[in-house]
Formats: sequence, structure tokens, C-alpha cells
Amino acid sequence: MDSILGSSERHSKVGSRLRDFILGWQDGLVNVLGLVLGIASATQSTKLIIISGIVAAFAEGISMSAVAYTSTKAEVLFYKSELKKEEREVRDVPEKETDEIRKIFREKGFKGKLLEDIVKTVTANKKTWVQTMMKDELGLSPVRDNPVNAAIIVLVASIVSAFIPIIPFTFLPVSTAIIYTLLLSVLTLFVAGAMEARLTIGDSKRRGIEMAAIGIMAALLGFFIGNLLGANIR
Repeated sequence: MDSILGSSERHSKVGSRLRDFILGWQDGLVNVLGLVLGIASATQSTKLIIISGIVAAFAEGISMSAVAYTSTKAEVLFYKSELKKEEREVRDVPEKETDEIRKIFREKGFKGKLLEDIVKTVTANKKTWVQTMMKDELGLSPVRDNPVNAAIIVLVASIVSAFIPIIPFTFLPVSTAIIYTLLLSVLTLFVAGAMEARLTIGDSKRRGIEMAAIGIMAALLGFFIGNLLGANIR
């Protein structure tokens, strides 16, 4: 049992870290891609494009990191709050909570003596009892990730990915860099989406196309706004 729980905890941590990485990676790249293409379509100043991209990369990274920290901490606090509530109910109204366990396993298809044996086994251990209520009644699982770890992963992923759309502008003319940064960013998003699907579940090609499509939409929006503003400025 301990080895199963330990394996489950490791998988949960890997899953939450992958989620944080993908969140930061996708958000950082897509936002800066839209920004640099918007600026590039409004001006031919390479210096302005690069400086704006770098500022946006760090601003986006810090912002996303703060969101990751607060949201993860909120999840942890909510789970702990519900856990204490279930522990209190198991202690104060055990008959009612026993009936809840019976209802949970009856709905799973158990009945008769087997059902009563399961109820007796589950309620014999208060930790197992409470965990069963948390998972099967409330649909909650322990939040294994640490808010600080989540913030760091999102920060690093966001900043690193945000520099990808900037790279072509450092050594190519603006008009050429626009094409290359779009291709590079879309390819990166596709690979990230495919890798996510391989590490979790789902079709890698479909997930890659989904993430790449998000990048294209952001790029087109930024390009359109940049052209509109650029035309008005001129």
C-alpha cells in the first residue's frame, strides 16, 4: 500500500510540474510572439523590437510566476480546509459519514455482505475513511506541488520560451525576421504540445497542432494590431 501511495505521489508531482512548465512555456512564448510581431509590423526598428521583447519576457515571467504561486497556494489551502472539515465530520457524526461511504460504494456496484465488508474496512481506519470521502465524495486529491516550486518552474519556462521569438531579430532584417520568428515559434509550440501529449495522454500530433494554432492566432492578432497602429502613426 505504501509503495502504491508513494508511486501515486511521484506521478502527481510530475504531473503538476509538467502542468506548470507547459503553462509558463506556452504563455511566455505566445505573448511575446504577438508583441514582437505587432511592433515589427508597426516599425522597422530592430532595437525597439528586441528591447520591447526582453522587457515583456521578464514582465510576463514575473507575472505568471506570481499567478502560479497564488493559485497553487489557494489549491493547497482549499484542500486542507476541506480535509479538516471531513476529519471533523468523521469524528462528530460517524453514523452519517458511514452512510456516505456505504452510498459511495453502492453506486460503484457493490451490495450485500461485500458492500458491508468494504464499509467496515474503510471506516476501521480514519485516515483511509477521510481520504475516501475527499476523493469519492468531493472529488479532491492532495495538492502535491509546492507553491514556491510552481512559481520557479513557471518563471524559468516563461522567460526562456519568451526569448525564442526575439532570436531572429538579433541577426536578420525585420521583414525577414518576422517570417522566421513565426516559423520558429510555431514549430516550438508544436513540439511542446506533442511532448506534453506523449508524457500524459492524447494524440501528440493533435495536441501539437492545437498549441501551434494558439501561437498563430496570437501572432495574427499582434500583426493586425501592429499594422493598424503603424498605418495610423504614419
